[in-house]
Amino acid sequence: MKKQRISLENFSTTKKPDDQDDGSSSSASNSATTTTAGINPNTNTAYSPRYYELFRKRIQLPVWEYQSKFIDQLDNNQIIVLVGETGSGKTTQIPQWCVDYCRKRKIKIGVSCTQPRRVAAMSVAQRVAEEMDVQLGQEVGFSIRFEDCCSPRTILKYCTDGMLLREAMSDPLLEAYSIILLDEAHERTLSTDILMGVLKQVVTKRNDLKIIVMSATLDAGKFQQYFDNAPLMNVPGRTHPVEIFYTPEPERDYLEAAIRTVIQIHVCEEEGDCLVFLTGQEEIEEACKRIKREIDNLGPDVGPLKIVSTNIAETSLTIDGVVYVIDPGFSKQKVYNPRIRVESLLVSPISRASAQQRAGRAGRTKPGKCFRLYTEKAFKNDMQEQTYPEILRSNLGTVVLQLKKLGIHDLVHFDFMDPPAPETLMRALELLNYIGALDDEGEMTDIGAIMAEFPLDPQLSKMLISSCDYNCSNEILSIASMLSVPQCFVRPNEHKKAADDAKLRFAHIDGDHLTLLNVYHAFKQNHEDPNWCYENFINYRSLKQADNVRQQLARIMDRFNLKRISTEFTSKDYYLNIRKALVSGYFMQIAHLERNGAYLTIKDNQIVYLHPSSVLDHKPDWVLYNEFVLTAKNYIRTVTEIKPEWLLRIAPVYYNLDYFPQCEAKRQLEFVKNKMIAQREKRV
Repeated sequence: MKKQRISLENFSTTKKPDDQDDGSSSSASNSATTTTAGINPNTNTAYSPRYYELFRKRIQLPVWEYQSKFIDQLDNNQIIVLVGETGSGKTTQIPQWCVDYCRKRKIKIGVSCTQPRRVAAMSVAQRVAEEMDVQLGQEVGFSIRFEDCCSPRTILKYCTDGMLLREAMSDPLLEAYSIILLDEAHERTLSTDILMGVLKQVVTKRNDLKIIVMSATLDAGKFQQYFDNAPLMNVPGRTHPVEIFYTPEPERDYLEAAIRTVIQIHVCEEEGDCLVFLTGQEEIEEACKRIKREIDNLGPDVGPLKIVSTNIAETSLTIDGVVYVIDPGFSKQKVYNPRIRVESLLVSPISRASAQQRAGRAGRTKPGKCFRLYTEKAFKNDMQEQTYPEILRSNLGTVVLQLKKLGIHDLVHFDFMDPPAPETLMRALELLNYIGALDDEGEMTDIGAIMAEFPLDPQLSKMLISSCDYNCSNEILSIASMLSVPQCFVRPNEHKKAADDAKLRFAHIDGDHLTLLNVYHAFKQNHEDPNWCYENFINYRSLKQADNVRQQLARIMDRFNLKRISTEFTSKDYYLNIRKALVSGYFMQIAHLERNGAYLTIKDNQIVYLHPSSVLDHKPDWVLYNEFVLTAKNYIRTVTEIKPEWLLRIAPVYYNLDYFPQCEAKRQLEFVKNKMIAQREKRV
């Protein structure tokens, strides 16, 4: 099939941005301080041929010619703010320069580079280990939640910002490190913001610690200001020009528009990889399937096609070869409403800064094109300049617990870059007080100190610790692990009926938490067989991950002498005890069945429905839920039937009916309470 050069009729174009190549690459190969011959100082062995092959690529990176300037800045400043475009090489090269810097200055070689995402921490560590000609997990390692790939020999560690924050709990001055790099700081994740506040305090006590804040956007003034006018270093990425196209009219269905645009590009444009930004796994799978079907229908003359991604490809990972970017203008963002205590992932419009980042992915290898599935007017008038920091739209329960554990008690005066709303902080303190992590004065309790050691939400930690009192900590360990990994049930579009039938084989009459326990037990009984998972529509990777998580949580339990015990399986209390332990952590997430057939959440009075994925085949009067899902309807997901008397016994303060709003649930609880009192008096 002969390819025609035609314009895409659905788009209007804007002028090309100026090419940012300043042509000053001649000094790149001369500025190398990394040794390119002889012995590898990291291993004291000769370099491999692969090292030289990668080194030739490294010296072509835009960041390379700024090495001597960077070293000068590092010599003269304790904190540096560095702006480098995605693809400039800052994430892979600068941490290596820091290792060289420590070695040459004869200071302790301990370098940590944080990433907002697990995938980025792992993939970058793998690449840098190759570039340094060392084995991953030895001199170069990574640390993410529930996975630690480091050793006593590790001198450069890539980790998620949350993991470095956890390290600060046991090492408040982070003395393991001489240099800490906060990468992708512009993403402003919850942990990044807290980490910046903590590091700002640490540098006042450690004048030997150097901090490098790395951002991919030019909005670095805020970081400079926050770190007391730290110097700014700019590393431009030599990207090719990118032509931007907009739709003349708003698109009604962005997924349909994205697929249509991919096909048009594939048929009409020159060769080059295509990158589509979608909001999540389901959308990506649907798009891939529909694109494949469309391409197959075009016959053998058109070649294969790739790539579809979430916003992880926006800044965290650079994909070479991308020439075309399709940007529908949406991403999934965490949103928290403190009034009704609901945190949800919602598909929301992206910011202008994100749109610019996405467009930039197209100009890495040669001139590219970005197709924005929204109008130019929407871009200029309707999109906000920057994405709101996560700290302004999150439940802060975990954050407050971590800060308390770090010895930061005055939360109101903690130096947040963007202080959260007082109501959000109050909700977090209230939650931690009800579950016993903080006392009435706001001080951390003994149980709160143990809860902070688990890399889990506070409610999950409380459930795990309390499970020892209900003789079911082994089972709750398994359930907590299953709740900490991606969904284990697979439901392919072409095999929905078979997948649903398979799920029913694991279904427990009392609900979804016990169903997850059944799945985990069956996985272990079938010797962790991948074929068994495939035949039962179970995600093997999720189960293996849950098994790994379980081992780590078990080690933490052992450290605090929390007994791992089970009720006899033949006992009538086996499942009752597990459900009571669930209530001990999640008694604030209860819903009551109303006469109209819908559920009402306790105290917050939100009308909700059981999620279609629940195995419950009936509507119990009282249910505990793990998650609140906001879509066209309000759903509660991962649901288990409970008894109202457990609420009164396990959480008497929260269920003090004197302070309860008038509702059907209150009347039911009063009836149950009176019945319990009568039974007690009868026994006396």
